Amino acid sequence: MSETENKVREIEEKAAEEIGRADAMERLNEIRVAVLGKKGTLTQVLKGMKDVPKEERPMVGKWVNDARAHIEARLEETKARLEAERLNARLASETIDVTLPAKKQKMGHRHPNTIALEEVERIFVGMGYEVIEGPEIEYDEYNFTKLNIPANHPAKDEQDTFYITDDILLRTQTSPVQARIMEQGKLPIRMISPGRVFRADEVDATHSPSFHQIEGLVIDKDITFADLKGTLDVFAKELFGPDTKTKFRPHHFPFTEPSAEMDVSCFKCGGKGCRFCKGEGWIEILGCGMVHPHVLEMCGLDPEEYGGFAFGVGLERIALLKYEIDDMRLLYENDIRFLNQFS
Repeated sequence: MSETENKVREIEEKAAEEIGRADAMERLNEIRVAVLGKKGTLTQVLKGMKDVPKEERPMVGKWVNDARAHIEARLEETKARLEAERLNARLASETIDVTLPAKKQKMGHRHPNTIALEEVERIFVGMGYEVIEGPEIEYDEYNFTKLNIPANHPAKDEQDTFYITDDILLRTQTSPVQARIMEQGKLPIRMISPGRVFRADEVDATHSPSFHQIEGLVIDKDITFADLKGTLDVFAKELFGPDTKTKFRPHHFPFTEPSAEMDVSCFKCGGKGCRFCKGEGWIEILGCGMVHPHVLEMCGLDPEEYGGFAFGVGLERIALLKYEIDDMRLLYENDIRFLNQFS
């Protein structure tokens, strides 16, 4: 027997002994690497073929390959045995108590903001409106200038916002969507635009630096303030109940003229006065008005031929009123005890 053949047999016999003593998968992997790996003892024999006479090289290759096959077979056999032993041990130690109650699947549900938004969308879609969304990162031109709020206008102080550059900001209202749609010139327009807006407000029971608005816009020929009042009266009755009354108070908004704020009769006390409406019998709900002629001109429309109305309402405002929530922060704290009330 040649020295090389003897060496290969010694490697195979030693590997077989170590495999037989292995009691864990980790140990098997160590043996595999030590014998068959790139720097393993059997692999080193093949790397030394350059020192073997040419006529003996085929025999050396056969010895090494046979040894490799035997070692791999033993490794697989031992691996199967160890896996079976581990499975049996788990089956013996892990038992299932079939008398225990099953785990309940907890299903998610819509957030109160989402419920309120879907209700508003249902009302306006039923009146023939489209739901259109726009970018949250907006140009100053659309957020202010095209809405009749030029540089240094006092309204900019009221809507102190987050600027990214001198010309780009996080929108303070969803009204820029109205300007974008009017620019397209596809008339008539009947749309609402819900979305998230941003203002540099301190967090308290009624304010947040991030909240949601729903803007509405109608542009057509022969639109009057009576159309605005009729539309919002129907909206209020659908949202808060058929006995709801509406009241309009003069106000000022840069992008509408004339402008108004709309109150609804307290749906808790029927207008008699209670804690919910602070004894007044009325609750402020939204701002509205006829689209300013200058806004129409800046968006490429002829104010002599077309007119329209616009309104804006806070989504959180609706949710707080509809579900009698007294702190806006509850909507965002993700307290499961609070949110479960809306499942």
